Amino acid sequence: MSDILITGGAGYIGSVLTPELLKLGHRVTVIDNFLYKQSSLLDCCMNKNFTIVNGDARDEELIKKHIKGKDYIFPLAALVGFPLCDKDKTAAVTTNLDAVKLIIKLRAPEQRIIFPCTNSGYGLGQGQSFCTEDSPIDPISLYGKTKMAAEKAVLEAGNSLTFRFATLFGASPRMRTDLLVNDFTYRAVFDRSLIVFEGSFMRNYLHVRDAAGAFIFAMDNFEKMKGRQYNCGLSNANLSKLELCEKIKKHLPSFMYIEAPVGTDPDKRNYLVSNERIESMGWRPRYTLDDGIEELIKAYSIIKNNIYGNV
Repeated sequence: MSDILITGGAGYIGSVLTPELLKLGHRVTVIDNFLYKQSSLLDCCMNKNFTIVNGDARDEELIKKHIKGKDYIFPLAALVGFPLCDKDKTAAVTTNLDAVKLIIKLRAPEQRIIFPCTNSGYGLGQGQSFCTEDSPIDPISLYGKTKMAAEKAVLEAGNSLTFRFATLFGASPRMRTDLLVNDFTYRAVFDRSLIVFEGSFMRNYLHVRDAAGAFIFAMDNFEKMKGRQYNCGLSNANLSKLELCEKIKKHLPSFMYIEAPVGTDPDKRNYLVSNERIESMGWRPRYTLDDGIEELIKAYSIIKNNIYGNV
């Protein structure tokens, strides 16, 4: 049994991860400012091992109080995605980078940090070559730049490891409909049509439950994994946007999509990713892209509104 502090633990990943940690018998403290007015951790409140703090991850006194005695720290608090970061650049830097540096400053050397980064740091990628953890980093958005800077600080601090997560998908109690697979499936369900900009651009994908599972895997294998960053995604899902649409159409045959002959996508990321390093540690994802699409189709029979996005 471990004592765990999660900042941003009521977010998209944290709302899946927190209940799983509690099921395993861990003691979990979540600090979250509930920016999106979510109620995603209500089912955890009866658990005696769960502590919830409505507060800001940038509050030094708050972090100092709750970091004491924790075995693991998961800094999940972030403004996620380039549109949200561009909307409030100051908050993006103070939350995505400065709040992580605050944790590094306040934690004891024996306290372990597992940090969720992003593979968006690969930017435009390397053409048809797979990006590994040793590939050049060239983030093209403020979101990517703040996350990669935070990753560097975490690894330099020691007794830590980081995940460069692929583009996440799937249903979460703190739902997000703005992520690529979730968004395209939403449009397929409700609009039955989609215009795709720069459809050849490649992306790697990972179910949110597998992202949560990666944290648990890292706890179980921390000593052999520490000190490094790990790409974490579905190795059989390095797909272009048009290939993703084709996948969705297999589940929703009435879905029609075309590639726009003119215009561009403001999100310029385009890369293939190798997940060989984490797979060599023994980690494997449990959920396929098809699993997630089927799940999302069910989820969208429950929700239909725009409060589940980040912007």
